[in-house]
Amino acid sequence: MMRRNDHEICDRSEMESIIRDATVCRLGCADDGVPYVVPLSFGFRSGAIYIHSAPEGEKISILQKNPDCCIEFDECQKVVQAEKPCHWGMQYRSVICRGRAIFMTNPDEKRIGLNCIMNHYGGYSYTFSEKDLGNVCVIRIDILEMTGKKTA
Repeated sequence: MMRRNDHEICDRSEMESIIRDATVCRLGCADDGVPYVVPLSFGFRSGAIYIHSAPEGEKISILQKNPDCCIEFDECQKVVQAEKPCHWGMQYRSVICRGRAIFMTNPDEKRIGLNCIMNHYGGYSYTFSEKDLGNVCVIRIDILEMTGKKTA
């Protein structure tokens, strides 16, 4: 529940716009109650976030044990200065998504995820070889809940 309802973004299309405009997302997950956060490149399509990774590593082992995760996106517009330091603020928009990570194993699913990422950053698709697909881990995070916040 958001403390400041006047800052809440309720329009899903506005939240999706923030996601589409973001250049980085931050993935949060938990390993036996210990938080882990990592910045990532991503793609967004049909209510899902796609990320990619080397087949091994800390985030992979954590998500394999606990696929429940959180992803954060933000757009900082400007720092708002004030006379007193405690009154300073920030104009921003942000979205937090809670979801579940699903590891793509099918080559066609991996292609879809990787091209979603390519389209996000470059606006085009790429033809991935079987070797390319074998060397990468592609994860789809199905969005289960989305909240947004903005300040003026």
